[in-house]
Amino acid sequence: MIVPSVIDNLMVLARHARFEDPESARRDLMDAVALARKAQTDDPLQLAKTLAALGQIERDLHHADEALRSYEEAASIYRSANDPLKLAHTVRHIGDIHFDNEQLDLAEPYYSEALAMYRTHAETLPLDLANAVRGFALLKEALGETREAIALWEETGRLYASMSIEAGVEESRLKVELLEQKESSEP
Repeated sequence: MIVPSVIDNLMVLARHARFEDPESARRDLMDAVALARKAQTDDPLQLAKTLAALGQIERDLHHADEALRSYEEAASIYRSANDPLKLAHTVRHIGDIHFDNEQLDLAEPYYSEALAMYRTHAETLPLDLANAVRGFALLKEALGETREAIALWEETGRLYASMSIEAGVEESRLKVELLEQKESSEP
């Protein structure tokens, strides 16, 4: 039987190497995923956790296809395990990847799903909700849905303000200002 602590140790090593040596972090996470696959019947959530971490590293390394595969498999496990907060976090990242790849039509349902789960779950962290609303605001802005984008940016700003995250507050304020100027200049 695979000892979960071995997988956890690989996850810790990867977390520490993420920014200084992402390739090393990727190797550690690939090993963790392989071990978690062997132990999947014991703890499928462990596999989902390792896949999500690998997805993040793949995204950091600009390997969008690999990141999507990891996140999508993790989302499937979280969905089966009925873990709405981890599922929301994972599908938000899938939406982010599609947005980054300018696949706006593919991003929208993921952002919508993540927001619906975050908004209805009592244990949602304000930062998770703020980041999801921010992603959806960026999407609505890119789609030219100015009114919706303004409302989402205003909500994002309030959420960041409640946590004293000034950079998020300022970004939201500037976005609202620019979008209102754009809207007032349109016929």
